[in-house]
Amino acid sequence: MENSVIVLDFGSQYTQLIARRIRECKVYSEIVPYNISCRELLNKKPKAIIFSGGPASLSKENVPLCDKKIIQSGIPILGICYGMQLITLFLRGRVSPSSLCEYGKTSLHINKKDGLFANLNSNITVWMSHTDKVYKLPSGFESIASTQNSSIAAFRNKEKKLYGVQFHPEVVHTPKGKKIIENFLYKIAHCQKNWTMKSLVKHSISSIRKQVADKKVICALSGGVDSSVLAILLHEAIGRQLHCVFVNNGLLRKDEGEKVVKTFKHHYNINLKYVRAEKRFLKKLKGIIDPEKKRKIIGHEFIQIFQEEAKKIGPVNFLAQGTLYPDVIESISAHSGPSATIKSHHNVGGLPKKMHLTLIEPFRNLFKDEVRKIGLTLKLPQEIIWRHPFPGPGLAIRIVGNVSAERIKILQAADAIVIEEIKKAGLYRKIWQAFAVLLPIKSVGVMGDARTYENVIALRAVTSCDGMTADWAKLPDSLLGEISNKIINQVKGVNRIVYDISSKPPSTIEWE
Repeated sequence: MENSVIVLDFGSQYTQLIARRIRECKVYSEIVPYNISCRELLNKKPKAIIFSGGPASLSKENVPLCDKKIIQSGIPILGICYGMQLITLFLRGRVSPSSLCEYGKTSLHINKKDGLFANLNSNITVWMSHTDKVYKLPSGFESIASTQNSSIAAFRNKEKKLYGVQFHPEVVHTPKGKKIIENFLYKIAHCQKNWTMKSLVKHSISSIRKQVADKKVICALSGGVDSSVLAILLHEAIGRQLHCVFVNNGLLRKDEGEKVVKTFKHHYNINLKYVRAEKRFLKKLKGIIDPEKKRKIIGHEFIQIFQEEAKKIGPVNFLAQGTLYPDVIESISAHSGPSATIKSHHNVGGLPKKMHLTLIEPFRNLFKDEVRKIGLTLKLPQEIIWRHPFPGPGLAIRIVGNVSAERIKILQAADAIVIEEIKKAGLYRKIWQAFAVLLPIKSVGVMGDARTYENVIALRAVTSCDGMTADWAKLPDSLLGEISNKIINQVKGVNRIVYDISSKPPSTIEWE
């Protein structure tokens, strides 16, 4: 895409944030692996390139190195942390381990207040996270900022438009970080502000039409935000060539199946096949305790059903999924980098090796809030756009331990009360995600002067902007009391409620 910025991923946990910040500046960004060839990168015709940070140290062997020709391409480059050090290494400066490491908030003194640091104060707070530092500038470079620990905290070769910063401008802990990125994009690379949700929708529709041509697409519709927006986007692009398949795996929220059919089949008049597969999934999950096995079993069954339905429809070449960027980076090491696998997602971690359908995943590099903005652009109902995230494997991973019809019924009833009461309190839009978890333990209680030994429900509610990090929501005591009272009194088999007050990290949002 023209007017784009390429982000080379060297394994930083913040790479996705770099892409987000660029998009927030209304410039299209794309993340590519660090080992992309210069020729392949230049074929993308980027206006600028950003080298991400990374966990590696250039003082060690077998570290990720990009094609050196990229630095010599004449395209404006900004190196962040490891990226800055890499530019130094390639251009014969000197990088070595520092005797004093820098972690966390640091005061940065700006020596050159034009270009990258235009319209900023002489001293700003930045976020550092490094053990190596630049000791000697490459030829033709000058230092443009320093810290107490380093005289070269940022540098530039103004003529060649090569820049580097030792800190992380992409994180919120660098308050003026977005302004620094804006300066690089607008003042140095001369990017234009032409990437919006409207332009993204237009580009996505055009790309889908080109990829699909006159063939058919089967869409994995769940009723959640991602797959719902995806279905409408596909419908706009290819109309009746789209065949949505909604699989009721028996692990959905209460009355979810009927709502999906009413919305998409009757309101939008989309080709929708409703598959009742509750017994099939329960049979496969019988006796399965391990959450990773649950995810993979469910993912495999989904794909099998899609393939079966595709055969009934006729020649189908594509399977569309609402996979998001957080799903990808939590499921696999990003771009073969050194980041860790946290958990697999059914739509990226459970796919069989020999799948007979080609994937269409327009949201694979997008975050949840961006997908919601696409939904607003497409004028989807507010109830769908602002629906809380729901895991692909459904309630199977909110039922810790064995999954059975009885336990599903208990959790559906409890979860419905949680959502209903949060909406009544006017807090639904302020919370990123709220749900109930059925624990694999029972506790002693007293009901009607009799001893009970029943299930425990954990409540989980978090605030977040993209699902990558999250804080537990400080729900009012009165609301927690109302939810607890209603679940215990109305849901047979539950006698105790607990509230999860852990954040992400170190915890994940879901329990499994």
